[in-house]
Amino acid sequence: MFLPLHDSNKLSHVRVQYVTLSLIAVNVVIWIFWSTPQITSAAAVHSAYLSFGYIPAVMNGYEVLPPVYAVLPKETSFITYAFFHSGFMHLAGNMLFLWVFGDNVEDAMGHFRFLLFYLACAAAGALVHGLINPKSVAPLIGASGAAAGVIAAYLLLHPKVKIWVLMFGQIPLRIPALWVISAWIAYQVYELVFNSGSEVSWGAHVGGIIAGAVLILFMRRPGVRLFDQNIDGKFVPAVGGDVVAEKVEVPAKTQENPKRPPRWGRDGEE
Repeated sequence: MFLPLHDSNKLSHVRVQYVTLSLIAVNVVIWIFWSTPQITSAAAVHSAYLSFGYIPAVMNGYEVLPPVYAVLPKETSFITYAFFHSGFMHLAGNMLFLWVFGDNVEDAMGHFRFLLFYLACAAAGALVHGLINPKSVAPLIGASGAAAGVIAAYLLLHPKVKIWVLMFGQIPLRIPALWVISAWIAYQVYELVFNSGSEVSWGAHVGGIIAGAVLILFMRRPGVRLFDQNIDGKFVPAVGGDVVAEKVEVPAKTQENPKRPPRWGRDGEE
């Protein structure tokens, strides 16, 4: 539907979004390792998907994973599935969304809480996928659920920030996040309802969206307001947001002549 390219939203609390960058790096390294024929065979890739992918039938007790694939407790697949991708475009799409939106969400939460947030959104995506497809034996892989949570959190934090996007893969536009992300979320819900048989797990996307929208309410830094934004370096409060006007102290009148307003010169000298 659209690809995000760039936003003008600057960081306020962290200097470098190193958790976002580290997540992207880990995903890329894992994909390179498992997708390079000279390193890994097709059989090994298939085994990795079974070992680390999220399989609803196994998690719900309908099937038992053969011991050769059960290298980790099955509960870990709620997280591990999000670090494997089926192809370059699958990886690139998820990492692009994380690159554009992840830094500001990490900025709003802090590094450690953002990492927990990301993993929780991944787990929520797997959970909803498993609820919708409880007997599926196909491994779920990909960071889409986690990325969807990041996108939802960004929407609640910065709905008016304008984002450069590539619509339908061809048309570059600069659109407020409210419009483009809301349309993207509506599309995920539509596909979940009307195209449930697709190979794409729309349930994982929607699960991540719900988790991201809820968790940002509790995991953001104290003082970070929802629906505020930084456009081109200028703070702009959103209409209807929970913005509290800062207290402004008015200089007291001078004792010598209360009616005369103070005249302040250079360096605070009267």
